Amino acid sequence: MIHRFLTLIVLVALGMPLNVCVRAYADGAPHRDDRPNVVWIIPDDMSANFGCYGENAVETPNVDRLAARGVKFTDAHVTAPVCSTCRSAFITGMYQTTIGAHHHRSGRGELKIQLPEPVRMVPELFQDAGYYTSISGWPAGKPKKGKRGLGKTDYNFEWDESVYDSNDWSGRAPGQPFFAQIQTPGGKLRGKDSNGWAKVRQSAREQFGDVTPLDAVKLPPYYPNHPDVIEDWAAYLDSVRLTDAMVGEVIARLESEGVSDNTIVLFMTDHGISHARGKQFLYDEGTHVPLVIAGPGITSGTVRDDVVEHIDIAALSLAAAGIDVPGWMQARDILADDYKPRQAVFSARDRCDETVDHIRSVRTKDYRYIRNFLPQRPYLQPCAYKDAKAILIAMRQWHDAGKLNPVQEAWFADHRPEEELYDVQADPHQIHNLADDPAHAQTLNEMRERLNQWMVQTNDQGRTPESSEMYDSDMKVYVDGLRGKQGQSEHLETIEENIALMKRWAAEGK
Repeated sequence: MIHRFLTLIVLVALGMPLNVCVRAYADGAPHRDDRPNVVWIIPDDMSANFGCYGENAVETPNVDRLAARGVKFTDAHVTAPVCSTCRSAFITGMYQTTIGAHHHRSGRGELKIQLPEPVRMVPELFQDAGYYTSISGWPAGKPKKGKRGLGKTDYNFEWDESVYDSNDWSGRAPGQPFFAQIQTPGGKLRGKDSNGWAKVRQSAREQFGDVTPLDAVKLPPYYPNHPDVIEDWAAYLDSVRLTDAMVGEVIARLESEGVSDNTIVLFMTDHGISHARGKQFLYDEGTHVPLVIAGPGITSGTVRDDVVEHIDIAALSLAAAGIDVPGWMQARDILADDYKPRQAVFSARDRCDETVDHIRSVRTKDYRYIRNFLPQRPYLQPCAYKDAKAILIAMRQWHDAGKLNPVQEAWFADHRPEEELYDVQADPHQIHNLADDPAHAQTLNEMRERLNQWMVQTNDQGRTPESSEMYDSDMKVYVDGLRGKQGQSEHLETIEENIALMKRWAAEGK
């Protein structure tokens, strides 16, 4: 009895979860928790440009193998096409519009955003169940920004860092299951101009012995074959190859530690490629992401073509660990035997940095409907972050020179339609708007009503414009963060001009 009691004290001192310690005390020996580990691998700014999704310009053997031994979702979409809003959603299993986290990089200033009751973060729910939680960049455990070297979080609301035990799962107690998030740069590896392209291509050359040839690039029809756009896309494809290699390294580590067979590995990106019509917008290029899951209990070689939302990873991960999915959570366990497929998924775009916008979308297997609540504004509103990219500069150059075709030129309109409707089967690039086509009037009405109901049922907080006080609070942090930094004076001036323009347009009701 004394020996068993000492065992309990030692296990607690080592950090073993209390529920595991109690079982060890009851059994008279340390107890190994056989619940599966859960690992999320989430790159930035990357669409489904992997071999298993049909990309043939580059090889991605590691993600492809993961898909072959698990389930691949072909129609997964984010609920927000920009980092912080997307991440605020999947870490809670809630629409960012419901929890008030729908404006990109909001709540950073004097005015804060609190999660509404009873919403809690997924890692906190794992901790409560006895799991060790970590979040890291890659290589895992490499020091990153933050008090404890945690990986990218970027949540828009106030949260406590203690929901993560550390930046690497190696700190767990013997036998303790872990929930680990691994954040990788993904598409951000290519940077914004030729300097970034050169760096990522050099990395590819060092790792693979070659780079993606320019003649392998096949651009979507809405982008011009400008040399800079082609070179950027080639560099992006090299970032895909490097990301795939990172996935291989994670899986190799799990195998070397002998935990691979009892670990669920989930691969998903935080939104689509950062390009003019991708990141920040609600077309498939911005919302469609890869989603691959493999591990115990998942049938190898499964392909799912029903539409799913990225927030669903919260529910399926909890369920896989035997943790009850809270009733308040909007995410669904899409791996459950009794799961009923969604008929539609929803996405929202609101303010991104200084640029105010308000767009909502419904996506089914066959159609995408988009509502522009600020139709008087251009698609390419001023945005210092995107306008500094060489690809946007190149497109504007060819626009000014009259070198764009009608499809590409349409993106430079000074206003937008209030509604957009696309047949995604016949028009996968979503360039032929059917909203004014009488033959699609019934579909338009059905999709419009779906969106209306969703906004009401989910308490879409975007229906009320962001207050000027909150906007000013966040913009002060944004501007102050650049003030005085070397080489940022021109960028800062552009942001301040854009802020003034946003306020003027709002005053004009535009």
